Amino acid sequence: MKKKTIAVVCAVLAVVVAGGGLLWYFLRDNAAPEDESVVYVNTVAQLTGISQGNGLQNRFAGVVESKNTWKVEKNAEKTVKEVYVEVGQEVQQGTPLFSYDTDQFQANLEQARLDLERGQNEISSMRDSISQLEKEKKSAPKDQQASLTLDIQQAELDLKKKEYEVKSKQSEIEGLESDIINATVVSEIAGVVQAVNTGESMVNYGGTSDNSFITVLETGTFQVKGTINEQNMGTISEGMNVIVHSRADAEKTWNGTVSKIDMENAQAAGNSYGMVSSDGSATQSSNYPFYVELAVNDGLMLGQHVYIEPDNGQSAEPKKGLWLPEYFINDIDTDPYVWADNGKNRLEKRSVELGEYDENMLEYQIKSGLTKEDAITFPEEGLEEGMTTVISEDGSMGQSNPQSDGAGAEDMMMEEGTGTEEMMVQEGTGTEEMMTEEGAGTEDTMVEESTGAEGTEADGEMETSEGAETGSEVAAP
Repeated sequence: MKKKTIAVVCAVLAVVVAGGGLLWYFLRDNAAPEDESVVYVNTVAQLTGISQGNGLQNRFAGVVESKNTWKVEKNAEKTVKEVYVEVGQEVQQGTPLFSYDTDQFQANLEQARLDLERGQNEISSMRDSISQLEKEKKSAPKDQQASLTLDIQQAELDLKKKEYEVKSKQSEIEGLESDIINATVVSEIAGVVQAVNTGESMVNYGGTSDNSFITVLETGTFQVKGTINEQNMGTISEGMNVIVHSRADAEKTWNGTVSKIDMENAQAAGNSYGMVSSDGSATQSSNYPFYVELAVNDGLMLGQHVYIEPDNGQSAEPKKGLWLPEYFINDIDTDPYVWADNGKNRLEKRSVELGEYDENMLEYQIKSGLTKEDAITFPEEGLEEGMTTVISEDGSMGQSNPQSDGAGAEDMMMEEGTGTEEMMVQEGTGTEEMMTEEGAGTEDTMVEESTGAEGTEADGEMETSEGAETGSEVAAP
C-alpha cells in the first residue's frame, strides 16, 4: 500500500512539472519583444491630398523667375559714382539705376575742345601754305617747278592727316558730351532687380548668379524653374502638363507645361542625392534645371517658391466621394480590404466596398468601409492583424523593421520555442514514463505478490495481460 501511494505522488509531481513548464513557455511566447516591429500609417486625407499632407505625387521644388532679363554691363573705362537701386527693388522703364562720375568727362571734354580748335587753326594755316606754293610754282623757272610740286604734294598729305585728326576729335567731343548727358543709366524694362555687382561682392535674387553689373528681371513674363536629378529624371519630360502649387496656400495652383529640360548645365547635387554602387563606393547624382511655361501667372510673384507636380489628371474637376489609389487595396476582385489602424493602435484588415474605377488615375471609389480620418498603410509582406500602429509624422509607411528581418527573428523565436517545448515535453514525458515504469514495476511486484505469478514475460505485457484479465473479471456477471 505504501508503494502504491508513492507511485501516485510521483505521478502528480510529474504532471505539475510538465504543466509548469508549458505555462512558462506560453507566457514567454505571448510576451511582446522589446524590438517589436511597429507599422507606420497615414491618414487617408493625407495620402489622397484631401488635406495638406505628404501626398504620393512626385513634387519638385521650384522658384518663379522672369522669362526675359536685361543685363547692364559697366563701362570699364568709367567710374561708377552712385548706385540708386538694390536687390529685390521693383523698377519701371526709365528708373535710374546708377550714374557715372562726370568730373573726368568734363575735364576731357574741355581738353578735346582745345585740341579741336588748335587743329582747325593748323588746317587753315596749311591750306594757306599750299595756296602760296601753288602761286610760286606758276612763276618759278622750269628747273624749280618739279621741287615745288613735291612740296605741294607733301603739304596736301599733311593737310589730310590733320583733317582726319580734327574729325576724330570732333567725334571724341560728341562722345564726351553724350557721356555727360547720359551719365545716369536708366532701366529699359519694368521689372525687379535681380543682382547688383558692386565689385566687392555679388548679391543674387532668386538663387542664381550673374556677372553683369546690374540684372533686371522683367515682370509679367513669368516662368517656373525646377530641378530634377538622375534618379527622378523619368518623371519629367518636355511637353508634360504640370501643376504649380503655392507653398503658402494649398488652395492656389497654376497650370503649365514643361518647356525645356536643360541637360547641358548639370550641377552637382548634395549628399541627399548620393548613391552607393555595388562595390560600396559612393557616387554623386547631378541636378538638371527644367522650366515650366505657365498658362496664366495671376497671383504669382517673382522669386516666389513653389512646388511642381506632374499633372496626371488630378487638376480636372474633383471627383465626388472618397477615392483611393488601387495599390492600397488587396484582393480587389474577390474580397477587397485595406490594412488599417483599428482606432486602438492595432493593425486590422478593413473590408471596403468599391465603386467606380478611374483608369487615368488608377483609383477606386470607396463607397463604404473607410473614411478620410482613417489611417492606412502600404500592403506588404509580413503584415499581421494585431501589430502595433503609429501615425507617421514624416510620411513614413510600412513596418519599422523590414519583413525579412522580422521573419527571421520570428522564425528564430519559433525554433527556440519549439526546441524548448520539445525538450520540456521530452523531459516531462521521460519523467512521466519513468514514473509510470516505476509505478508499473511496483504494481507488477504487488500483483506478483498477490497472485504469485512468475515474471516470465515483460513488465508491460504482463501489466496488459493482468489488466485485461482483471477487466474480464469485473465485467463477468
